[in-house]
Amino acid sequence: MTKTSTRVFVARLAGTQVFDPIGDQVGRVRDVVALIAPKGRPRAVGLVVEVPGKRRVFLPFTRVTSIDVGQVLTTGLVNMRRFSQRPGETTVLGELVDRLVNLRDGDAVTIEDVAIESTRRGDWEITQLFVRFGAPAPRPLQLRRRGETALVDVGDVTDLAGDDGSQGVGSLVASLDGLKPADVADRLQEMSATRRLAVATALDDERLADIVQELGEAIRIEVLSALPLARAADVLEAMDPDDAADLIQELPPTQAAALLERMEPEDARDVRRLLAYGEESAGGLMTTEPVILGPEAPIANALAAIRRQEINPALASMAFVTRPPTETPTGRFLGVAHFQRLLREPPHRAIGDIIDQDTPFLEPADPLGKVTRLLATYNLTALPVVDTERRLLGAVSADDVLDHLLPDDWRTGDDDITDLSMGGGDG
Repeated sequence: MTKTSTRVFVARLAGTQVFDPIGDQVGRVRDVVALIAPKGRPRAVGLVVEVPGKRRVFLPFTRVTSIDVGQVLTTGLVNMRRFSQRPGETTVLGELVDRLVNLRDGDAVTIEDVAIESTRRGDWEITQLFVRFGAPAPRPLQLRRRGETALVDVGDVTDLAGDDGSQGVGSLVASLDGLKPADVADRLQEMSATRRLAVATALDDERLADIVQELGEAIRIEVLSALPLARAADVLEAMDPDDAADLIQELPPTQAAALLERMEPEDARDVRRLLAYGEESAGGLMTTEPVILGPEAPIANALAAIRRQEINPALASMAFVTRPPTETPTGRFLGVAHFQRLLREPPHRAIGDIIDQDTPFLEPADPLGKVTRLLATYNLTALPVVDTERRLLGAVSADDVLDHLLPDDWRTGDDDITDLSMGGGDG
């Protein structure tokens, strides 16, 4: 096996294209996995590669034939099981970069890059660290100043194997900026619990709420439970009420009660309403915050409401029209105004003039099967839920239904996706 480069800096390797032997692109490098022991040089054992579908898989260095400028070549055998970090493993970009460590001479430094080198045996080791001096040295004769950079031998660091949770996450959080919440959730699920909490803590409430909604059950409970009670309540308030209710149901009763007490009364009221319904009923599936307007509102107002970034795309397909009040439970439900129809009408026209009164509706106790059938039969992405007095209680969207139809572990991606062109390797 020939490796063109003998020393590679991991931050520069990130994003490099990975190819199979015939030149077809397999994916892109996203990280390097290392084993760090208290003694001896840390070993780099493989790459985290993002393949089509934004799935991240593990590619051991035994399956890498060459690392060169702008490309990584493989044997063509890649295990398509989603990468899951094992105990004792460390991701270089995810956990080492930005970490504050100490040199043997007493300096505190922040790791900014990591160099790996190929040995004569074909293994890869972490040999050097590119660091920035992050704290004044305790010794009076120390010549280095805060902010200076240096390339140091990995053996000069005393606590590389330790992880007290204090390492910075600035670069990592910046790299997640602009990604969709589901993609960030995938990244968080690959991290160690310590690193995951550090990233969650660094995110603002709105961003974290969007991401928590996309996490698997065990990890979102872990993240929420690790946050201070006040912060956890703020995150729940920023979530969609139906997702917040689902999460509350997964928590121990005492913790759930404490969070509901800490939430703003209006937000807590919406969640408690949803908790009163069966988990797989229309009432349990619905959100209490669809787009609702009175019949006299101009179409321009409806379009402005639908354009709001926080509106779920499935719910943005229609506006629900009711008599006042227009907060759930509303006045009498009149019908819906479909987005396409709104686009075809003059902006000043009243929305009550164009409502569809024949759209099917649900009652809170209706089972999941009925919800699914109506959505499919009428080619809709959302359905209104009304009470016996025909007041609008909320709306069930297609994505809420999919969450309950898919297996419980669908978010973790534990199933194997086999790419026949690459065969099936072992990790």
